[in-house]
Amino acid sequence: MSDKLNVGLIGLGIMGGAFARHILEGGFAVVGHDVVAENVNALVGIGGVAGSSARDVAERSDIVITSLPSAAAFHEVMTGVNGIRSAKKSNLIVVECSTLTVEDKQKAHDALACAGTILLDCPISGTGAQAQTRDLSVYVSGDPAASEKCQPVLDAMANHTFHVGEFGNGSKMKFVANVLVAIHNVASAEAMVLGMKAGLEPEAIVNVIKAGAGNSRIFELRAPMMAENNYDNATMKMDVWQKDMQVIGEFAKSLECQVPLFDKSADVYGKGISQGMDKLDTASVCRVLEQLSGVERN
Repeated sequence: MSDKLNVGLIGLGIMGGAFARHILEGGFAVVGHDVVAENVNALVGIGGVAGSSARDVAERSDIVITSLPSAAAFHEVMTGVNGIRSAKKSNLIVVECSTLTVEDKQKAHDALACAGTILLDCPISGTGAQAQTRDLSVYVSGDPAASEKCQPVLDAMANHTFHVGEFGNGSKMKFVANVLVAIHNVASAEAMVLGMKAGLEPEAIVNVIKAGAGNSRIFELRAPMMAENNYDNATMKMDVWQKDMQVIGEFAKSLECQVPLFDKSADVYGKGISQGMDKLDTASVCRVLEQLSGVERN
């Protein structure tokens, strides 16, 4: 089936760039577009084709995957002057992987439907580092027939696919997952700082905790960065994560659902942003807690 499907990618950053590589390796033809020329050049360098706009990508694809950093970028890609809707392509399927409000995605869903295009809500669970090894889960929601058609492409870019029902359920499931990611990351930092304050070597903390009941996937991914005290090679930048945190917080508030641990963790991320850590990996919350606890490293 791979030789019959042309795949488009819009948004070729940390996640989208990894998607592109895996999909190419899966035998699909890939055309991509990004506002950052360097990202497009990287796609061309691994065998992909450069698209001049979202519309151009849509016109040359059977399935388009979007991975975008903000609601503004999302709406520009979906319904802007040179957006996907302007292609007016019937039977095109758009697999939308960004973390945005359900309302934003529903608005685009309805607008694209008028042009004959099907939008699926398919957020990704996993970090940039996990994307490099396909260690990702896709939460697929929307039209069942369109979802089935996309399955070979999803299999190429992720290890797990979960079909979670009607359009919007994918985003809701992503919010649930990211509540845990937010808390586990700060909890990992808290444990690391406690150990270091007690005189334990950070590398020893990582190795011992990974083998015990206190371990988590987030600890495995982020604690090594905390031990090294190096957050420059970001798998999830703090400023992008702040956008996700805001979306989740507003969602919980709309349901009048209490999320006290999530709220507390948001304060720690906020302190990091205020200290200029916006382009660092979210594991840098460890540095925030070190400062609060008076931990000084050599």
